[in-house]
Amino acid sequence: METAIVIGSGIGGLVAGGLLARYGWGVTVCESHSIAGGAAHSFERQGFCFDSGPSFYCGLSDRRSLNPLRQVLDVLGESIEAIAYDPFGHYHFPDRTLPVYGNADRYLAAVREITPQGAIELARFNQRLLELYAAMRDIPTIALRLDWQLIPTLLSRYPGSLLKLLPQIGAIQGSVGDLLDRTIRDSWVRRLIDLECFLLSGLKADGTIAPEVAFMFGERSNSVIDYPIGGSGAIVQALVRGLERWGGRLRLNAHVDRILLKDGKAIGVRLRNGEVLKANVVISNASIWDTYSQLLQPDDLPDRFRQKSLETPAIDSFMHLHLGIRSDGLEHLTGHHVVVHSDDCDLTTPGNTCMISIPSVWDADLAPSGHHVVHAYTLEPFADWQRDASYAERKRDRAQSLYRALERVIPDLRDRIVLELIGTPLTHARYLRRHQGTYGAGIAAKDGLFPSQRMPIANLFRVGDSTLPGIGVPAVAASGILCANSLVSLDRSIALLEDWNRLQPSV
Repeated sequence: METAIVIGSGIGGLVAGGLLARYGWGVTVCESHSIAGGAAHSFERQGFCFDSGPSFYCGLSDRRSLNPLRQVLDVLGESIEAIAYDPFGHYHFPDRTLPVYGNADRYLAAVREITPQGAIELARFNQRLLELYAAMRDIPTIALRLDWQLIPTLLSRYPGSLLKLLPQIGAIQGSVGDLLDRTIRDSWVRRLIDLECFLLSGLKADGTIAPEVAFMFGERSNSVIDYPIGGSGAIVQALVRGLERWGGRLRLNAHVDRILLKDGKAIGVRLRNGEVLKANVVISNASIWDTYSQLLQPDDLPDRFRQKSLETPAIDSFMHLHLGIRSDGLEHLTGHHVVVHSDDCDLTTPGNTCMISIPSVWDADLAPSGHHVVHAYTLEPFADWQRDASYAERKRDRAQSLYRALERVIPDLRDRIVLELIGTPLTHARYLRRHQGTYGAGIAAKDGLFPSQRMPIANLFRVGDSTLPGIGVPAVAASGILCANSLVSLDRSIALLEDWNRLQPSV
C-alpha cells in the first residue's frame, strides 16, 4: 500500500489526505493544534461558537455547484447542511450602503440607484465575467492534475470545452484590472470592483487574476450563497469524516518538527516528541515560508530556489474581534457586512476595510439563547508586534477600527458585549503555526504564477494557500485535488471522475 503523511489539517491538507485515502492509500494527517481545520477551524468559548477564518461560502448545498470543496465531499460520501440566503452582504461606504445580491439583476438595480451609468458599465463587466465562467465551468476541478497526463484527459473528455476556452485565453492569463480598464470608467464602480477583488484575494483588481473573480461571480449568480450549519467547523468535520471513512487517520497535537530526507527523497517526518513517521510521500499544508524555513534544513534545497521561495510576497495578517453580544432588538440584523471607513485611504490600508460576519443570524445554535456571535477582522501587519508590557493596550487600540465598523451596523454594540476576544498577528502565528500570521501568498497577476506544488525534492509536495491564487476555500480545496490526483495513475483518477459524474443530478 502506498502511504502519505500530510503536515497540517487545513482544508488543502484534509482534501489531499481524504482523496488519497479514497484512492486506497494509507494516510496520516498530523495536526499541531488540538483542533483540526487550520485557518478554517471553529472554537468555542462560554457557549459561543466562533469561526476563526473564512465565513463566506457558495454551493455547499447545491449538487450542481462548481465549488471544488463540494466535489470532494461528493466523492468522499459526505455532505453539509447549509442555509441559503441573499443578499449575501452589505458594503458600507462612508456616504452610503450597498446591498450586494447574488441575483445579478437585483445587484445591478442596487448599483443603479447610486450611479445609473456605472450600472450600465457594470453589466458589461459582469457579462464578460460570466462568459469566462461559462467557458471554465464544463471542466470540473475534480478532473485536474499537475502532470502532463492532464492533456490527454482534457482532449479525450472535454474537447468541446477546450474549444470554448480558446477565445478566453487572454482573459484567463490577465488580471481583473485589464478587464476593468476595458469596460468601466465610472470611478465609484471601479472602487466597488477593487473592493470585491480585495475581499477575494487580498489584492485589488490589478493584482487579482480574472478567472478567480469570474468563478466567484459565476457561482454566486448561478448557484446558491449558503452558510454551513455548525459554522466552518462543520466543513472540517465533514472532511475528517471523509478521511476516516476511507481509512485515513487524523492525529491532533502532533507537531511536525522536521521533514526527513534520504538520498534526496522525502521519507517521512519527525514529530516534536521525537517520534518518527515513515511514508512514501510527504505533503506539506504548512505555508511556503514555514515549509522551507522550519520543516526543511537550509541545505535540503538548492540555495537559489530556497531564497526565491522565501521571498514570495505575503498577504498581511489580521486583527480579529470575536464577540458574544446580546441580541434583543436585533431581529432584522443581517449576517455579512464590509465597512470602508475612508475614501481617502487605500482599501488595503490596515484598519480601513473591515469585514464582519454574524453567523448566528442563520444558525442560532452558534450562540446562547438571546445572543449573537460576531466575528470582525481587518488587515494588520506583523511587524513590531511583540508580547510585552504594552501588548494588551496595543491590542485594544488596534481593535478600535473594528469596533467603529461594528457600530455602523449595531450602534449600541459596546453596551451589548458579554464576551470579548481580541486576536492579533501574534495570535495567528501561535495558533495557526503560520509565518507572521499571514493568510497566504500575495502574488499580483502581473508578477507571474504561484510557486509550484511540486518541489525539487522527490516525493515532497505542497498544498494550501500559497500554491494557487486566492486566499479562500475554493483555491485551497483545488490545491488538494490537484496534488492527490497527480499521485495516482491516470486510470485511477479517471475512475474517480466517473464516480463523481454518476453522483451529479441530471439536468
